[in-house]
Amino acid sequence: MNWKGVFPAVTTKFHADGSLDMDLFFKNLDFQMESGVHGIILGGTLGESSVLSQEEKITLTRETVNYINGKVPVILNIAEGATQDALFWAKKAEELGASGLMILPPMRYGADAREVVTYFKTVANSTKLPMMIYNNPVDYKTLVTLDMFAELADCPTIQAVKESTRDISNVTRMINRFGDRFQILCGVDTLAMEELLMGAVGWVAGLVCAFPKETVTIYDLIQGGEYEKAREIYRWFLPLLELDIHPKLVQYIKLAEQHCGIGSEHVRAPRLTLIGEERERIEGIITEGLAKRPKL
Repeated sequence: MNWKGVFPAVTTKFHADGSLDMDLFFKNLDFQMESGVHGIILGGTLGESSVLSQEEKITLTRETVNYINGKVPVILNIAEGATQDALFWAKKAEELGASGLMILPPMRYGADAREVVTYFKTVANSTKLPMMIYNNPVDYKTLVTLDMFAELADCPTIQAVKESTRDISNVTRMINRFGDRFQILCGVDTLAMEELLMGAVGWVAGLVCAFPKETVTIYDLIQGGEYEKAREIYRWFLPLLELDIHPKLVQYIKLAEQHCGIGSEHVRAPRLTLIGEERERIEGIITEGLAKRPKL
């Protein structure tokens, strides 16, 4: 598994009646692929996984794997409260042909360090699929510490970390302690350039759903050492990237996809589409970004 590059955490597309809109989903996938992304992540927060049925998740995974047909890896996110449910999805992902897993600590229950490590190890040892630990204590209240990663280092399937602690220096801490044992991918859009410069090898991105060309271009420029060109695009991008660090990131990013013609704002309850002043404000950010969009 090559964890280097841009990995969109894609949104799930719905019709107005709430059913899956696979045609629009594939349209967005086409745009991601044409823009040069390096992998696709299904079932994350942006994918509204918590409101998808088991059968819908299976359908989404199977259809995505078949549609992409090996061009890039397809990663399935696991965010479960029970270890047995996480094991189910690890097995199902393997059966459906996914290339890897992204996994959060146990949901809803505030597990301690021993419980979190045991949870990760149990899932990792149940599958041949490579796995990325999602470390996001800000949103999910569980910090995967360096000492916990040290306990996980003997699991060969645990290969990467989605670094979302919001602490850029954690990239350096991980590298200082573990070298290249864990591949580090930035999971916070507003810190992506900074973390890539400090040694992260990938970007699990959100606004890429609406702006894949710009996201991939920033990554490529950094890899090529063209930092000033990357900074110029990143500075334009930042007001849009800030839509990724809000509780309504799903609504915000889906509205951006709609404005870009590669998605719709339809969300599934309890989420509701934006109205009033909030909608005007977010649309203002999006339309200003589109008006000033750089030529690549």
